[in-house]
Amino acid sequence: MPPRIVAPLVGEPLPLDLANTRPQPERGMADAFSTVEGLAQWLVAESDRLPHVRVVESTRKRVVALRRHVGVALDEVVRGDRPPRSALDAMNEALRCAPGYPHLSWSAAGAHVEMIRSGDDDALLVAALAESAVDYLVSDLAAGTRRCEAPDCELLFSPTHPRRRWCSPTVCGNRTRVARYYERHKD
Repeated sequence: MPPRIVAPLVGEPLPLDLANTRPQPERGMADAFSTVEGLAQWLVAESDRLPHVRVVESTRKRVVALRRHVGVALDEVVRGDRPPRSALDAMNEALRCAPGYPHLSWSAAGAHVEMIRSGDDDALLVAALAESAVDYLVSDLAAGTRRCEAPDCELLFSPTHPRRRWCSPTVCGNRTRVARYYERHKD
């Protein structure tokens, strides 16, 4: 039997990686954030895109709450619909909890502007996730977001190629191709 994705995929735009951590019981995929350790492991995998924070239960709860709203917004966008006001309000509230300001610095390479956020660790992490979701939702990529076409997969992806159909060509794609081959050749 071909391999199954048992852990969240990473490497898609950050909001998709976040939404893809949602539980999929029909696939045997539990909630990746059901424990503090699960969230901490995901943050290690995403460490190049998120602030380093100490994960405690309050962090987990806030990230899970934001993930629900980001997921709902993305699900609506995939369907071609407008995200609900409650999802947008939740993302905006997360941004307000850790306000950001641009910080100008200069190096041999020239000027550089970095967004600095103030707030506790939980607020910083949730604001960074919300900011990535907002940036993604207003980008051209959002309209192209797709759901994996494998029959038992609900993961979202941003196609890097117009013919991409699966979240993972080596897992879902291979499983689907093998199933089709079997159907064509069984007698």
